Amino acid sequence: MATTPATAAAKSDAPPPRSILRDTAFLRLWAGTTASGLATWALPFVLGLAVLHHDLGAAGLGLVLAARTAGFLVAVAVGGVLADRHSRRAVVLWSALAAATAAPLLAAGLGGSLALMTAAAALAGAGQGACRPAFQALTAETVAPERRQQANAAMTMAVRGSTLAGPALTALLAAFLDVRTLLLGIGLLWLVAALVPGEGSATPADPAAMPDPATGPAQRAGFRAEFLEGIREARRHPWFLAGLAALVAVIALGYSATSVALPLISRDRYGTQWVLAAAMTAYTVGALAGALVIARWRPRSQGWAAFAGLAAYGVAPLSLMLPVHPLVVVAAYAVAGIGIELFNVPWFTATQREVAPDKLARVSSLDFLVSYGLAPVGLALIAPAIDAFGVTPVLGACAAACFLVPAAAALTPTARHFARTAPAPAPAKTG
Repeated sequence: MATTPATAAAKSDAPPPRSILRDTAFLRLWAGTTASGLATWALPFVLGLAVLHHDLGAAGLGLVLAARTAGFLVAVAVGGVLADRHSRRAVVLWSALAAATAAPLLAAGLGGSLALMTAAAALAGAGQGACRPAFQALTAETVAPERRQQANAAMTMAVRGSTLAGPALTALLAAFLDVRTLLLGIGLLWLVAALVPGEGSATPADPAAMPDPATGPAQRAGFRAEFLEGIREARRHPWFLAGLAALVAVIALGYSATSVALPLISRDRYGTQWVLAAAMTAYTVGALAGALVIARWRPRSQGWAAFAGLAAYGVAPLSLMLPVHPLVVVAAYAVAGIGIELFNVPWFTATQREVAPDKLARVSSLDFLVSYGLAPVGLALIAPAIDAFGVTPVLGACAAACFLVPAAAALTPTARHFARTAPAPAPAKTG
């Protein structure tokens, strides 16, 4: 299913490709995806403000966030099946509307009913989870194959940009608005995510893979069978399974270890929270830079380059092991941020290209389900491991995993190009 470069690309008189940011259909999708990302990021931050204002206790915050995660994990699998059964646009609409509905319920329960807030958080997580695979599949329908890497890079830049500017903006709004109003604002963001994107049209699903209209919906397999069909499709792509294993190792071990260790080391080794703030900011800035680079860079061995970028996250825990200058820690986080997007953007693009169109949402849901689902497990285990063995051995083991697991994944057949078949060589230039 790998695409072959068009020979017209070698002609000197061919017009330059139009920027993806001038495509109205993509801009609508980009706006909706960005709004959902902002809303997803903002909810834990605003709920943290509720704790500071004594509208919610620390235990209540943990329960509400746990309910949101549970809702996400359940709905991401369901959403993948629904987005392959029905219109991806419709799944985005109804899942984002569900998340929008949760916002006023959270506001109503704030300071009064923890049970209502917990249920509303589960609904918000379900809306978030159901729309993620649908957005991935809708991108493949909206954007032509040769422009998807640029499109995915534009989306990740929007998400990273909101992460960078979001805390300052939310803190500014909190000076003028109360927590309930901020929660309603999150609901408005979800309304944007629901209503702004348009229907996809660039890559319709393979007609041979779609159900025969004459048979009707009664011939459809059950939910479990269709989800298992998505797993079988994922197994057809060894590069995908290898990448998922590498991603899990980096998230569950590397990211979890640094999330726990960085605040401790910033406080105990350097005696200031500045290192914590600077390192996290450098990570986001690095990710923005990585997205800018990969928007146009097309390495010959795309998969190997992506795995190398993913392995670069290992420099973050490595820098925390050693008594280095704090600027070295900040630089290591910037490198990790660059590397993570050198992996993410080609990974999403290859999934959209290689996976059967009628199974794309289910395979994407498997990606989100495994990577997001195991992240809390890593966070739960890292702190006891540090208490038992010490921070340096744990960081060393996690750094080694970040380096070695992607390296092993890169040896998997089909991993070099993130494709079942190698791309055709570019036509030779004549002069």
